[in-house]
Amino acid sequence: DQATDPSIPEENWECIQRFCEQVNAATEGPSLAPRLLAHKIQSPQEMEALHALTVLETCVNNCGQRFHNEIAKFRFLNELIKVLSPKYYGTWSSEKVKLRITEVLFSWTVWFPQEVKIRDAYQMLKKQGIVKEDPKVLEDKILPPPSPRPQNSIFDTDEEKSKLLARLLKSNHSEDLQAANRLIKSIIKEEQEKSAKASRRVNTISEVSKNVKCMDELLETHKRQELSRSDQGTLQSLFERCEKLRPLLFRLASETVDDDEALAEILQANDKLTQALGQYRQVVASH
Repeated sequence: DQATDPSIPEENWECIQRFCEQVNAATEGPSLAPRLLAHKIQSPQEMEALHALTVLETCVNNCGQRFHNEIAKFRFLNELIKVLSPKYYGTWSSEKVKLRITEVLFSWTVWFPQEVKIRDAYQMLKKQGIVKEDPKVLEDKILPPPSPRPQNSIFDTDEEKSKLLARLLKSNHSEDLQAANRLIKSIIKEEQEKSAKASRRVNTISEVSKNVKCMDELLETHKRQELSRSDQGTLQSLFERCEKLRPLLFRLASETVDDDEALAEILQANDKLTQALGQYRQVVASH
């Protein structure tokens, strides 16, 4: 409510950023937020709808893949289409709000070319004559500021890029603002890729640890007695999965050469995996 308060003409960036933080922190955040925002975007108060669209765009820039998945569903896209369609709210929605929604949908077809539903929804609006032509999305429209960043963010560690961005943003020239916008997009993309790699690493190491522990327990039992058919099947499956995890660890190691701490974790996980696989071969061969 604070982030979309219609009585305030300017964007309340502090509230908008806090909203993004909540979306990222709550398990259900990415699925609940689009529904809340759709309700505000459909508001008869123009300023409330425009603020809600700014919050939506900021979430797209800051709330990652799960949020992107939600906005790319017909369930959410239909809520935006209702504001444009004369069958629903299009007759009384302000032109400013309708233009902004058209710009948002068009920009998503460019930024998320893999999302077929977004493209289909936008093409349907053109086919029905609700959208007459593609809007000109200004390149000098600077993206909203990103939410508080993790430590070692690219914004902080790449001093050269930070200085260049600060200089471009201070400029009054349209070309510099366009360049700043492109630079922000590329930095955010790098940040997302970095975050995705870290997530892959954590998940893979966790899976290795869990599988190795189960394998060790079954192998200890196997040394003392014959395993049941079910346990033998489980042990075989664990061995096969561990075999597949090895190349994954090698790939992660090659991606993580610039982070000593993360590399040490991967190598430690690889050692445990190698020992478990060796132990499996030894115990199974002796039986």
